[in-house]
Amino acid sequence: MTTPQDLMITAMDVAPSRPVERGEVSLALAGAEVVDLRDAGVLRLDGERLVPAGVAAVEDPLLGEAAAALVRESPYETVEDWLWRRGQGLSARYLAALEAGGSAARQRGRWIPVRTGRTVLVDSPARRSAAERWERGEPVLTHLAAALGIYRDGAEGLEAGAEDLDDFLTTVLAAVHGAVTELEAVRQRRSVEDAAFDNIWRAP
Repeated sequence: MTTPQDLMITAMDVAPSRPVERGEVSLALAGAEVVDLRDAGVLRLDGERLVPAGVAAVEDPLLGEAAAALVRESPYETVEDWLWRRGQGLSARYLAALEAGGSAARQRGRWIPVRTGRTVLVDSPARRSAAERWERGEPVLTHLAAALGIYRDGAEGLEAGAEDLDDFLTTVLAAVHGAVTELEAVRQRRSVEDAAFDNIWRAP
């Protein structure tokens, strides 16, 4: 299993401290891809920019797509820009991959024997592997989940367990936290603006 897949399963399996939106999950998944691509020798970090580090075999199809999507010309792409570009619709793609791999399935209606629109996890090796990684507090998964409001043992914030992170991980995880926070701020601002617009039309 990959870090993005484990994160997707964790986001579905562990009750968060607040509702998790697909946009936030997509940003965190893009960050998880960066981590796995670094570990596979596909990229390195130059400041805050993702620099391709050569061609390496990546078995997972979605990670392979991520590797192919890297900007390969200077000045390259910042981690933040990658999160917003690669993250578009990424949660839906990882959810589909879990379904295709048999780790998730669409629920069937109680009285109607057809699949409904809600996708749930099923018992699978992938789910058990992600749960084991979560239970032992693996730092990368823990911090990525924290960006989504999912915490272990009541520990909150990027500082928890920061001693287990190198400079690369610290930079990537900080970018994920920042992007998620920005997306939430944009969503709240739009909600306020929409409410104000509605009030204008409702005014006598």
